[in-house]
Amino acid sequence: MWNHSDTRGAWTTISLVCALLSTGCVAQEADLKRTEKSLQQRIKQTSDESAQTRARQSQEISVLREQELPQLRGELERALHQAQELQGKQEDLKQRSAILEQQTKKLEQLAGKLDTENANRYAQVRESLNAQDVKTKADRDQFRTEMNSRLDDVNKQMEILRKELIEAVQKTNSALMKNVDARLEEQRKAAADSQNRQDQLAAKFAQFSQSLTGFRDSLTGLSERVSQEEQTNKAATAHINEMNKSVTSHLGEVNKSVASVAQKFAARFDEQDRRLDALSTAVDQAAPNTHVRGGNKAGARQPASKTAPRSAPMPSSDTATVEPVTPSAALPVQAEASTSESEESPRPQVSQSVEHSDKLEYERLLALFRDGNLDGARQGFAAFLRDYPSSDLSPNARYWLGESHYGKKDYRQAIDSYDRVELDFPQSEKVPAAILKKGYAYLAMKDKKRASSAFKQVVTLYPRSPEAGKASDKLSQLKESR
Repeated sequence: MWNHSDTRGAWTTISLVCALLSTGCVAQEADLKRTEKSLQQRIKQTSDESAQTRARQSQEISVLREQELPQLRGELERALHQAQELQGKQEDLKQRSAILEQQTKKLEQLAGKLDTENANRYAQVRESLNAQDVKTKADRDQFRTEMNSRLDDVNKQMEILRKELIEAVQKTNSALMKNVDARLEEQRKAAADSQNRQDQLAAKFAQFSQSLTGFRDSLTGLSERVSQEEQTNKAATAHINEMNKSVTSHLGEVNKSVASVAQKFAARFDEQDRRLDALSTAVDQAAPNTHVRGGNKAGARQPASKTAPRSAPMPSSDTATVEPVTPSAALPVQAEASTSESEESPRPQVSQSVEHSDKLEYERLLALFRDGNLDGARQGFAAFLRDYPSSDLSPNARYWLGESHYGKKDYRQAIDSYDRVELDFPQSEKVPAAILKKGYAYLAMKDKKRASSAFKQVVTLYPRSPEAGKASDKLSQLKESR
């Protein structure tokens, strides 16, 4: 069976041959060769296209068998009712197929005729091409001889170039070998040096490892010593607390004894006043003239002024205001009594002025600190502690001295001041704040261990203080940071 593509190719070849024969270009060799090539290419193309179409059809058939057959089976059931409708159409198609068969027979007859005509024409074209091939063979032989001679010349020149290149490569290789040998020797020497260094480093590393082990042993010993020192410190702190308790109780007893001494001195002053009143009345009675009476009236006014020191020593409980009064108890003469009273009467006022002055100085220094004059506050609080060692504001001054050091970022001095507050004034209200700020100072110095111990001390010793809440917050923050 002839395909339509084959018939088209045949018709094109026939038309081309007819055109060539009609135009009279049979004598031109190049045109014939081109036409041959084109014919052959087209024949190949037609054959390739037919093969491709057959391959595509086979692929489509395989795809249909593998993928679409299951779908078609489902669709066949739908197509059954359409088959009846198609039967009528099939009859029409049968009639048309019969007509097509008649037409195909006619086409086959025409194809036979065309085949015979093509065979005759192909034979004629082949004869003409053979004649042209004879001519082209002679031309090809001449061209080959010329090309062979030229290739021989080129080969000779290439051999000369190869020899020159070989000589140049040998020269360069010898120089490179020398350089490579020198470099290899250098590398060998460097490798030997590096090996020696590695051996030295290994020995040093062994020594270092030994020293590390010794250092670890020393660290373990130090940790044990630190733990022992902590235990001793705890015992010392317990002992100090006991001593503080004993000292506070002793101070209470001393205060009681001072109060009793003050009462005794007050009784003695009362007795002296009574004696002075009796002496003044006796002097008034013994005076004979009015001038002496006038003097007695002036003398009678003195007891009113003497009543002032009677009440002055009573409220004071300090030993500084009471102890200097003792010499006046042994004076029986009126002049000596008057001088002792005149010396002792202003002393309570001096103690009150001292208390007033230290309070004013403390408030002034605190204002300096709040204004930001840390250097002035630091110097002032140090002078305050030196000038007023027994003031009730000494623990506060010591605390604010530590705060001024803390503000200047002198954390070590601040910690010393806070420790002095705890040691020198254990009963002060500033002790929890001083311990808390000591923990802050240790945190600023990045010593978290001591800071946490200070915060724990605040929480355990002063749980009801406002500083305990801040200390517990800091402890929780330190645990989260770990």
